[in-house]
Amino acid sequence: MADYFKALKKDLEAPIETRRFGSGWFAGFFALVLAVTGLGLVVVLRYPALFGTPELAMLRNSSVLRPIIHGAILGAYALALLSLLLRPRKVLGFTALALALLAGLLGGAGAEAREVRDWGIFFGLDFFVLNMVMTGLLFAPVERLLPRHGTQRLFRPEWREDLFYYLVSSMMVQALTFLSFAPSRAVLGQTGGWEGFRALIAGQPLVLQVIEIMLLTDFVQYWFHRAFHRVPFLWGFHAVHHSAKSMDWLAGARMHFFEIVALRGVTAIPMMTLGFTPTALQIYIGIVYVYSSLLHANLRGDFDRLGRFVATPRFHHWHHGLEPEAIDVNFAIHFPLWDRLFGTYHFPPGRWPQGYGVPETVPNGYVAQFLYPFRRGRAKG
Repeated sequence: MADYFKALKKDLEAPIETRRFGSGWFAGFFALVLAVTGLGLVVVLRYPALFGTPELAMLRNSSVLRPIIHGAILGAYALALLSLLLRPRKVLGFTALALALLAGLLGGAGAEAREVRDWGIFFGLDFFVLNMVMTGLLFAPVERLLPRHGTQRLFRPEWREDLFYYLVSSMMVQALTFLSFAPSRAVLGQTGGWEGFRALIAGQPLVLQVIEIMLLTDFVQYWFHRAFHRVPFLWGFHAVHHSAKSMDWLAGARMHFFEIVALRGVTAIPMMTLGFTPTALQIYIGIVYVYSSLLHANLRGDFDRLGRFVATPRFHHWHHGLEPEAIDVNFAIHFPLWDRLFGTYHFPPGRWPQGYGVPETVPNGYVAQFLYPFRRGRAKG
């Protein structure tokens, strides 16, 4: 089995010259994407209490989802067979075909919910599939058309690690939400007299509420982010995020579990306690998911003027740079205003950092990186 996965990895990372149209690589790759999407959604339909996110129940029950699943499975079948016909290496096609067959055996688009023990715990498989597919379909093609680093491949080094981070943060959405909202619930419990102020905030135009949320959370995130660079123990957690040696839309997913909880907990306080409407909060959350991928994306474009007012990929890439001039700069996520006010703004016209990562050695692998902040101090001692 280990040899099989090695062969699959090797084929996914195949040299560009062997991926040309007509080689069967693209057919196999998209067959695999469709098969994983179809299988994931079938599992959610079959076991919604365990793998379904409650907020996505309306989507699962809509008349649109099942035809999409049916189309994904059929598309996976067709493309897998085409890949098997065209490609000398059969592992991509066989893997996609096997996953599509498994999706069919589990009921396909007609899958019905099965009884499972309800512990009140769920894993957001549907959230992962939809988030991954939508973000990937948005950024992966654009990075191929407008790359900053033209030689960087979709399956660049460490892509499996970052994909696993994406999976963990999506599948653990319930635990992350519970832990992240704890500080906000505590504040709400102590501010019962704020109802008039909250009604005033909620009565504002929706666009103004979204802008206010972005400004407030960005101010909070600026100081949170800066603290994780300046406090040695906290840096151990943030170093995991900075350890990525390549920048693309998937690199932003690499973040230590405890840092995610702390970051969301801190930024949720102004979002949840000041009275913004649920619609404004949902719009902001959607913006954040897309914007985080955009900032880390492998996209060219200097945007010298725009980058003075709105965070752009080049602005954030400098935050990840290895050069001495890139140390502790550009902490803002949305608005460079905060960096300009507090002396951490760095945006040299037309220049990009030459490399990414951290000067210290952060281990590879999710488990080793999870333990790294706790072992880092002992290793230095």
